[in-house]
Amino acid sequence: MRIESTSPEMTRRIAAALARLVAAGDLIALTGPLGAGKTCFAQGLAAGLGIRGIVASPSFVIAKLYPGSPGLLHVDAYRLTSAQEFIELGLEEELSSSITVIEWAENVREALPEERIDLRIATAGEDERRLEMVGCGTRQEGIVAELEGWSAADECAGD
Repeated sequence: MRIESTSPEMTRRIAAALARLVAAGDLIALTGPLGAGKTCFAQGLAAGLGIRGIVASPSFVIAKLYPGSPGLLHVDAYRLTSAQEFIELGLEEELSSSITVIEWAENVREALPEERIDLRIATAGEDERRLEMVGCGTRQEGIVAELEGWSAADECAGD
C-alpha cells in the first residue's frame, strides 16, 4: 500500500490512524534515508496511542519505552551494526507487551519477527513523503488493508 504525505503533520496523522489498528506485540519496521520522517512517524504513532510528552529519536540510548496501555517501545537501530546487537539489548518483554517502532530497521532485519509491518518512507519533495507499507503476516496484512482507505479528508471529518 502506498500513501502520499504532503507535510510532517500529515505523516503524523497517518501514523496516528495506524495506532488505532495495532495492539501490544505489533512491530513496525521503519526504513528510509536520513531526514525522511521516521521519527516524525514515531511521534504520530505515540500521539495516536495517547502518549503525552516529547517523543524524540533515541539515537544515543538506542531504545526508549513510553508507558501507556499499551506502551510504545521506540528503537533507533542506526548505531547497531548487527542483528546480534539488537538481540543483546534484551527487549523481549517490551517487544511482547508494547507496540514497537524501529527506525533504521534494515540494520537489524534478521532479528525482527516474521510478523510485522514494514514501512519505507521516501522523500518526494521538500515536505512530501511517499509511505510504502507492507503487512508481513495475516494480521498485519489486515491492518495494512484497513489503513489503505485512509485519507486526510476522512481524518478531518472525524475531528
